[in-house]
Amino acid sequence: MTLALARPFADQMLEERDDSAGEVSMARLPIITAMGGINAAGRSSFHHAYRRMVYSALGADSQQRTLQSLAALTGRLHETDGQWFNVNEQAVDKASFLNSLSEELQATSLIRKLEDTLFDPSKLSTLRKTSLTGSDQQALEFEIRERNLPSPLPQGWEVLSGASDGNDRVKVRCTGELDLILASEHQSSVNSAGQIPTGFDPSLLYASRSHPRALQLMVYAASDAINSLGFDWQQIRSKIPADQISVYAGSGMGQMDSNGFGGMMQARLLGKKVTSKQLPLGYAEMPADFINAYLLGNLGTTGTNVAACATFLYNLRQGIRDIQSGSHRIAIVGTSEAPLVPEIFEGFTNMGALADDAGLAALDGLAGDAPPNYRRACRPFGQNCGFTLAESAQCAILMDDELALELGCNILGSVNDVFINADGHKKSIASPGLGNYLSVAKAAAATRKVIGAEGLQQRSYVQAHGTGTPQNRLTESHILSQVAESFGISDWPVAAVKTYLGHSLATSAGDQLAASLGVWSEGWLPGITTIDSIADDVSQENLEFLLQHKEVGAEGIDAVIINSKGFGGNNASASILAPHITLKMLEKRHGSQAVKRYAERNESVSDGARQYDEDACAGRNRTIYKFDHDVLGAEDISMTDTEISIREYGQKVSLDVENHYADMCE
Repeated sequence: MTLALARPFADQMLEERDDSAGEVSMARLPIITAMGGINAAGRSSFHHAYRRMVYSALGADSQQRTLQSLAALTGRLHETDGQWFNVNEQAVDKASFLNSLSEELQATSLIRKLEDTLFDPSKLSTLRKTSLTGSDQQALEFEIRERNLPSPLPQGWEVLSGASDGNDRVKVRCTGELDLILASEHQSSVNSAGQIPTGFDPSLLYASRSHPRALQLMVYAASDAINSLGFDWQQIRSKIPADQISVYAGSGMGQMDSNGFGGMMQARLLGKKVTSKQLPLGYAEMPADFINAYLLGNLGTTGTNVAACATFLYNLRQGIRDIQSGSHRIAIVGTSEAPLVPEIFEGFTNMGALADDAGLAALDGLAGDAPPNYRRACRPFGQNCGFTLAESAQCAILMDDELALELGCNILGSVNDVFINADGHKKSIASPGLGNYLSVAKAAAATRKVIGAEGLQQRSYVQAHGTGTPQNRLTESHILSQVAESFGISDWPVAAVKTYLGHSLATSAGDQLAASLGVWSEGWLPGITTIDSIADDVSQENLEFLLQHKEVGAEGIDAVIINSKGFGGNNASASILAPHITLKMLEKRHGSQAVKRYAERNESVSDGARQYDEDACAGRNRTIYKFDHDVLGAEDISMTDTEISIREYGQKVSLDVENHYADMCE
């Protein structure tokens, strides 16, 4: 097999030629038909979160729409029967009300001071070991509930009297030292985070039943993506066999709050019981399981890759490989991370990875107890002191090009390819290596294959990993600079959306993808606005670090390279193609008449999608959660040796499985 994509738009559909057989096979193009999610900037569908990031560059109408989206998302505003109401159910004039809320809505989104809705960073609970001894060589005597007596009794303990009627306490004498663990509190050294907008509570949108927060966020994100398709999922079931839908979604760290692994590991030390849900709901692949079981009723391929901060792109690669190969028609790709828990803050802080208050104050020359500028906590490629932890869930729905045209789907862009490389031998598991040079260079080469050298050099840009750490600014900038030089790029624009969102670990590349799709809607590249200048040790040759928003127009960018780097040597870089480039490729493959018929079908789909956006911006909840809904059993399936029929699915599952080793069999 040899790639036949030497000329841009000549053989643009990732053709593969089998020279021995003289046949041409064409890989299916993975079309991004929907993007949904939630992060510190708000809702991802219809680019609302992206617009919050470039808010200052928007026109008045787009700003007003952004504020309305945030107000509805956070329960401050909703519409019923044509009348708008505030959170107290008082009728309001929408425009005046949004203007009065403008500063508040902006202040309670993006990176900011960590709020106490999840935990109080000023009063972090901890346990301290200590011991007591009696004074003047006297034994200690105390009372304790009989049911709280340790078993067996520690050495030196003696129960002096039993519990009496109406009193469950016993008297105990202890000779020697009495070991104790005492509850205590301390102040967090890190007080900034990319927290979802104030007032948004995913647990209130469906019967969450003690679900870990990352799963709650995933239910919302996947619902947002599915609803934004513009048509009912049942249409998919009627057209696609059950085995041709794949779901790859997960969490890099698993579910670490009190309803997941975190609570399970803490329970006995805190004198609590482990619940029946904490272990199963803590698994890293549970976001995919929830999409399958409670949103789609999916019977197809499922799973997740776990690759630290590169997890989303690893899952994206799985999804596009399914579509490119033709084994699947649809791939749902997502990640959800909810790491804003004290233990994760402490773990990263002790690694020296997070931007703490003292470091931020030192950067700005603040003295005494002056609080740092939490809004500027993340400073990619400038003078910085660490990254800013964030929560986020993002979900993309991909379809092959033929299906996307047939269904009239909205085309947000397409995925050219994703490249993954490890770092080789390492001294420190957290330090970077050479793998990212390979992945970025391959992504640039793949992009050039489609849009040509001129397109790569003049109409592409990079969504950098851009964590805001001294090590990242040094290493990633050198990688991008060297790749730019190698490909003849003189001023490669570099954006870094962690500036606004923080680092959501597994979901960070999902945040980057959602922002990239927004560029093709509004035409602005987000600037790195939290820094005043580029740090001296950053490689700037052949690069243009965007310190302000840059207007490029809706079709001024043909492709974006999304870069992601993860602990342990997990490097991934994706080549994402613009909607206008994708449409040219579709016309090249399917013809102008097919694209014209697609446009006609797209009208009703776009209307349906816009209606969902109107509902969401009016505070009408459409979160999907189908617990115990139409559960299929053995009676709903019939089988022969060639096919399987399943109730609710219009197409049968074929058992004509390809033999990949036919040349080795008799």
